[in-house]
Formats: sequence, structure tokens, C-alpha cells
Amino acid sequence: MLSRVAGLFSARGYNIDSLCVAETLDPKVSQITMVTEGEDDTVEQIVKQLYKLIDVIRVTDHGPDNHVARELALFKVRTLPDSRAEVMRIVEIFRGKIVDVTPDSYAIEVTGGAEKIQGLIELLTPLGLEDVTRTGRIAVARGL
Repeated sequence: MLSRVAGLFSARGYNIDSLCVAETLDPKVSQITMVTEGEDDTVEQIVKQLYKLIDVIRVTDHGPDNHVARELALFKVRTLPDSRAEVMRIVEIFRGKIVDVTPDSYAIEVTGGAEKIQGLIELLTPLGLEDVTRTGRIAVARGL
């Protein structure tokens, strides 16, 4: 199904900014969360095209203001003895968590918006940022 959805976007020249696929409460059903941008008529066309795919159950356009979106990022930072405390302070400010420690590195977990993740990248880069892995954005509608 993922291949068909991606093919639909590719064939029509739509850009996928972020893509995440995960199991739902029903293990037989997966949820695909895609982030794309476009004019209202373009988004409406995308929704119509997705509904034409046989296995699609529901398509929800969350719009810009009626959802909560987050991203998970894992960072690997090379740490020297003189920078370890500074890295820890920065991680604390960003409400991140150090999830693994070795004598020369930290693995850090952070969730938040894209701006928060980018801000942390900018602060950790001069301190020895080695690697970043990001999930892409996921979202849930506000309210019931």
C-alpha cells in the first residue's frame, strides 16, 4: 500500500515532505502520516486521489491549525571531557533525554516540532554532533 501511495504522489508531481507508517490499534491496519504542502485545491485533489486507492479507509486533512504534530530525533554527539557538561545542559534545556553513554559519546532522544529539532542541531553541531536520525512528523487531531 505504501508503494501505491508514494507512486500516486510521484506520478502527479506532488512532494512528500515527511512520511511515517505505523501500526494502529487494529494490527491489520496501518496508518500513513504524510506531510505535504499546497494550495487548498491541490490538497483537495490529493485527498480525492488517495480515496481512489482500494485499500484506503480514511483520509484526514489536518490543516495548519487543528492538530498536534511532533517529531522524534536521535542524536549522536562525540563528547570530550570539557564539553560533556555543556551538552548535558543543552539537552536539559530542550527537554531531551540522554539514552546511551559511552566514554566518548552520548546518544540523545528529543521530541518536538521541526524548529525545536533544528535548533538543537545548530547548538550541538559545534560540540561534536556526529549523526542525526529523524522520524518525520506525526500528527493527531485536536479534540474529539
